[in-house]
Amino acid sequence: MNLYLKMYIYNVTINIEEAIHDAWMQWMQETHIPDMLATGKFSAAKMCKVLVEEEMGGMTYSVQYTTANKETLASYYADDAARLREDGLKRFAGKFIAFRTELELISEH
Repeated sequence: MNLYLKMYIYNVTINIEEAIHDAWMQWMQETHIPDMLATGKFSAAKMCKVLVEEEMGGMTYSVQYTTANKETLASYYADDAARLREDGLKRFAGKFIAFRTELELISEH
């Protein structure tokens, strides 16, 4: 049995100002995450609260979108990323910081 799983996670870590947290959370849950999944390029999404307190304040979250391969992720970047990022920038400009990482899942136990 091969325990090596080839799966990729597109991780977006976001620090959001407390003043707009509730509106942002509602938008993430009801609009953005469903829109990401609707691209057909991700099979699942997990949203986690980061429990380390940031010096800059605010609240930090990690949203992890699972995809089958790097080609599908590249297709997301080419076809969907600009449009989906733009919506958040319009709504919450200057109120958050985000950084993105790509992870390769090696195994699950």
